Amino acid sequence: VQLQASGGGLVQSGGSLRLSCLVSFPRSGLRLDYYTIGWFRQAPGKERDEVVACISASGSNIYYADSVKGRFTISRDNAKKTVYLQMNNLKPEDTAVYYCATDIFGGDDVVELNPTEYSFRGQGTQVTVSS
Repeated sequence: VQLQASGGGLVQSGGSLRLSCLVSFPRSGLRLDYYTIGWFRQAPGKERDEVVACISASGSNIYYADSVKGRFTISRDNAKKTVYLQMNNLKPEDTAVYYCATDIFGGDDVVELNPTEYSFRGQGTQVTVSS
């Protein structure tokens, strides 16, 4: 399973970006709707990656970090094998490398907040928010 994040860039404080995570499977027949998807970020000077948002395989269970609630929206289009992260009202503290990760966990409604629990991870896209 391969993941490719895109959509990052440089934006002013208060601006918006939409990140996309395209998931590719090694063979036909595998379906994205079996997989939990998480968005994480690596901020400069931070020791640990931070969970940003996570959506369950069913799409019915969604988690947001407190720091992004009300500003970010995660969504998935299983037919396009793509997960999105709409980011509005961006702040300088949102500056980070954002990456997506996926795996199958024990249940359609599971969200996993620990990035080390995921077997598959993309390379990330840089988001820089200027003040």
